[in-house]
Amino acid sequence: MYKHTGQKVFEWDQTIDEVNIYITLPPNVPTKLFSCKIQAKHVEVGIKGNPPYLNHDLTCPVKTDSSFWTLEDDIMHITLQKRDIGQTWASPILGQGQLDPVTTDLEQKRLMLQRFQEEDPDFDYRCGSVIHSTGHVVDDVARLSRKRTPCFELMA
Repeated sequence: MYKHTGQKVFEWDQTIDEVNIYITLPPNVPTKLFSCKIQAKHVEVGIKGNPPYLNHDLTCPVKTDSSFWTLEDDIMHITLQKRDIGQTWASPILGQGQLDPVTTDLEQKRLMLQRFQEEDPDFDYRCGSVIHSTGHVVDDVARLSRKRTPCFELMA
C-alpha cells in the first residue's frame, strides 16, 4: 500500500509478468468521468476536467499494448504488463512507497518460486522451502534448481 500524508493512495501487487494497482474511487462521481493513460514509463489517473490524481513515472517500463485498466464497483484496477518478465518492482511508482530491503528480498524469492513453478509445473517446489501463511517464501529459494532433487536432499 502506498500512502501520502497518511491517506491511502493505492494498493498494489505483482506477479512475474504484471503489476496490479488498485485505487479506491471517490464516491458520487460517475464512472464515465474517470480516466487512465498508460505509457511505457508513465501513468496518469484522474477525473476528466481535473488535474490528474496520479501523474508519475513508473519504476520500470511496461508493454502498453497489453496493459489496461478496468472499473469494478468502487475500485480502479490497473494491470501493467512488465516489459521485463521476472523483474521485481520495489514500487509501481518511481521513488514512491518503495518496499524495504527485506520485503524486496522476500518478493524476489516469491517471484522466483512462481517462475520455477510455471516452467516446471510437475515439480513440487514447496518441499524445499518454507512458505509463510501470507504466501511469502521465508527461506532461501535460490537453492532450488530445475533438476529433480528429492525433497529430503533439499531440506538437509
